[in-house]
This record gives sequence, C-alpha cells and structure tokens, in this order.
Amino acid sequence: MSSLSRYSAITLLLSVAFLVGLGLIMLGSTSPWAEPEHMQYSHLKKQITFIIIGIFAATVAGFTPPKFYEKFVIPAFIFCIIALALCFIPGIGHSVNGSSRWVGLPGIPIRFQPSEPAKIVTSMMLAWWMVRYAQKQRSFFRDLLPTFIFPGLILAIPTALILMEIDMGTTAVIIGSAFLLFYIGGTRGWLLGTTIIIGVAALIFLVQEMGGNRAERLLSFRDLEATKLSYGLQQWRSLLAFANGGIDGVGLGNGAEKHGYLPFAHTDFIYPIIGEELGLRFTLSVILSFVLIAVSGILISHRTQDRFCSLLAIGLTANIVIPGAMNIAVATAMLPNTGLPLPFVSYGGTNIVFTLISVGLLISIFFRVPKEEKKFVTTKRSRKVMRL
Repeated sequence: MSSLSRYSAITLLLSVAFLVGLGLIMLGSTSPWAEPEHMQYSHLKKQITFIIIGIFAATVAGFTPPKFYEKFVIPAFIFCIIALALCFIPGIGHSVNGSSRWVGLPGIPIRFQPSEPAKIVTSMMLAWWMVRYAQKQRSFFRDLLPTFIFPGLILAIPTALILMEIDMGTTAVIIGSAFLLFYIGGTRGWLLGTTIIIGVAALIFLVQEMGGNRAERLLSFRDLEATKLSYGLQQWRSLLAFANGGIDGVGLGNGAEKHGYLPFAHTDFIYPIIGEELGLRFTLSVILSFVLIAVSGILISHRTQDRFCSLLAIGLTANIVIPGAMNIAVATAMLPNTGLPLPFVSYGGTNIVFTLISVGLLISIFFRVPKEEKKFVTTKRSRKVMRL
C-alpha cells in the first residue's frame, strides 16, 4: 500500500488531465449547436477561462498546508450557509429550469453556484468535528451525540437549503460523502443502516407527495418507451446515442443527437455524445478515469497520519467520484434524471473551478508526508525500498 501511495498523486493528475482534455474536445464538438450563430464556441472559450482559473486556484490550494483550512473551517461553513440562503433572495438568487441554484449581483452577468463550495466545506466541517469530538470510544449514549447527532445537524443545514433549491442531485452527493465520513469517523454501522432505510422511505414518500411534473420526471426512467416524448426524452435520446456510436463511434463531430435532439448535450448529457462520436473505448476510459481517481484518493487518505487530512481526503474524493457515477448512471437510464454535470467534462464554470480546487486539496494532503516516512535507504539490498 505504501509503495502504491507514492504514485497516487501522479495517477490522480493524469486522470484529471485526461477528463479535462476530453471535455474541451467534446465541448468544441457539442457547444456550437447550443449557441446562436454569432456566438460560436463561446461556451468553449468560457470553459477554457474557467479551467485556467481552476488550475490557478488548485495550485494555490496544493501549496497551502491543510492545517490552514482546519483553522478557518467554521467561518467558511457559515459563509457557505449564507451564500446558499442568498439563492432565495429576489434580485440576488437566480432560477433556471425551475431550480434556484445560482446567485449574482444585479447588472453583473457572472453567476455563482454556492452548492459547489458547500460540498467541499461540508466535508471539511465534518472531518473537523470527527477529529475533535468523535475520536474516543465511549458508551453507546455518550458516543451517539458526537459521532452521529451533532454531525447530522451540521449536515442537515446545507442539505436542507440545497434541497429547497430543487437540487436533489447535489443533495445526494453531499449526503453520500457525509455517510462515508460518518462510517470512517466511528459512527455505529447499524445506526447508519437504520438511517439509510428511514431516509429511503422518506424519499419515496416525498416523491409520491410531490405529484405533478416533478414526480413524473423522477420516475420516468422506469419506462422510457412510454415517456420518450416527455420527461424521459433526454434519457431515451441518450440511449440512442450510445447505440448509434457502438464500439468505434461515428467520428468526432459526426454525432447526430447534439443537433437539437438531445437537450443539454454540452452539459448534463455530454457523456452520451462521447459514446456516439468516440465509441465504447472512450466511454469506458471515462469510467476508468473515475475509478483511478477513487483509488488515488483512498491511497492519499491512507498515506497521511493526520486524521483530519485522512478524513478530508475521503470526503473530497467522494465529492468528485459520486457525481461522476451518478451522471453516468443517469445517462444510461439506471437512475432518474438528477441534473448533475459530469465532473471535469461537462460545461460549467463553478463546477469545474471547485472540482479542480478539490484536486488541489488532495495534492496538498498527499505532500503532507508522515514524519515516520524516511528517505531511500542506501544499502544495496533495499536501495529501491522506502522504509516506513
């Protein structure tokens, strides 16, 4: 494990570089069909700008010691809560397609999605809490408050605000990442299992009570043939794109679904266009990249002896991999349409900037080498072995 962890940062960066590069190529292929003729490739140009900003921010994050973030985690958490609440303030919050996920100042065209930094800061806040208040094993009742109830309250505030924005996808990502931290942080397994059962039952009840268009949209994936002209349109066209591409694809730029047949082909549903134009090999390469990111994040978490950094690495990795898995599952009609972008690939400024920042934080944790780790020994027998 120790020898593999030394290559985790390189594996992480190469996987991210592949996804970012593929995203730019596919955005150049898909975005012109989603833009007015006089604004050709404007999405691609904006995405390049966002990537440059993200790389700069990730570099700063990579050179900043993780303990710095630990000191300011509470103010950052409060700031994120305020930013999420601003989504509901008229004139500041902006609603798109029925979801109030963005904030922006009047007269300024730049919009900001507070749920993206909230994913990072929530993981950071939960890791901070687990380190300070959930390290020691106590009796059941004394262990219940620090390892589950109080962290649950920390989790409930941002997730409730994001759920009110009608953003069930991001809510699921934050909850999934948090439950991983709960489990690793020492929360009892049966308690987590019971909570999951109750949560699933509550979700089913919520969907049934919602009724109307939103419930139909969530449940449409169960029968795409019956809903292919309404709420199941995107996933139906997505499957057609995969079928059209086959193993080899029809060639870059030759896809048909992006010509107005598959809505949001440059954002939420860019993965099917990869399958249609580049074929099965590239869609599997995308999945492999996310698997490598997951493995690299776990190795980075295992590498450090600092508990805060270890827990944070798991949370950051989950924040990248879970939405990637969910986007692919939605594109293949295995999950209801959640509206989540494919990390590093889909068009979206706030998403790619803060996802790259997560990568920078993982690199910062990677270079936090344990004190026990020594340099290469000089004996002939073990010259290439690093002693722990």
